Amino acid sequence: MITVRVPAKVNVQLGVGGLRADGFHDLANVFFAVALGDEVTAAPGQGVTLTCSGPDAALVPLDDSNLAARAARLLAAHHGIEPNVALHIAKAIPVAGGMAGGSADGAAALVACDALWDLTTPLPVLLELAAELGSDVPFALLGGVALGRGRGELLTPLPVAGTFHWVFAVADGGLSTPAVFRECDRLREAAGTGSGEAEVPTPDADPALLAALAAGDPVALAGALTNDLQAAALSLRPALADCLAAGTAAGALAALVSGSGPTCAFLAKDALGAQAVAEALAASGTCRTAHVTHGPVPGAQVIGRA
Repeated sequence: MITVRVPAKVNVQLGVGGLRADGFHDLANVFFAVALGDEVTAAPGQGVTLTCSGPDAALVPLDDSNLAARAARLLAAHHGIEPNVALHIAKAIPVAGGMAGGSADGAAALVACDALWDLTTPLPVLLELAAELGSDVPFALLGGVALGRGRGELLTPLPVAGTFHWVFAVADGGLSTPAVFRECDRLREAAGTGSGEAEVPTPDADPALLAALAAGDPVALAGALTNDLQAAALSLRPALADCLAAGTAAGALAALVSGSGPTCAFLAKDALGAQAVAEALAASGTCRTAHVTHGPVPGAQVIGRA
């Protein structure tokens, strides 16, 4: 039996280019892995079976639409073996919350099954398989901080100093990532700027943001956080604005929607500041729960063998 811990992510920059002919968007996506994470356990089984526990476990699909199950089948097919494994996901990452929880579970399943089946698949091959599963899965393997280009799957690790302190406010219900991207395109069309590749410049990483990460400077990082999907998420879920305002009023250095939402992320000056922001958010009535965490942390790692 193998247990793997895998981190959630926050996008400290999410630059979204125009709609491509294949239906995707070119991204400048600066991923940041945080200590809030899931654990995936792989044990010997017959076929692929999946169970789940933790907050909102009832919302997690237990069929082949789950990326963890798909990861097990993909890895087995790559090696020409039968996919016999019982997977259990212990959830802590919000479901459909814009923190790549499903992608994280897919990455964790790749690592757990690789260890359970004694395959020793090279990391570059695991990253290729991860990219087949989804745009955010490769980063969950790597962790740390990285710039994602293309759909987000083409990763370049970035230098970062020190520890940054975060609070994540979890909303009721989820948001569909494809729906948020469609709303982003609609808002661009409504504004008259167009939404296609010809009208929207290809995004690039912000030099000020990269410098703030490399310096370990939370104040500078706060001034550089951006998310091109935030307007779309707020359009679909206007109440998120109240949550962002509550966190800022409580002393957060910066607030933004995490990825496609609806989870909201707050950068704090230090651990004490993060605790104060979380307590204020929990009392504000603008979110369901608030989690204090920190980062960056490594990607999917084996933490137990039995």
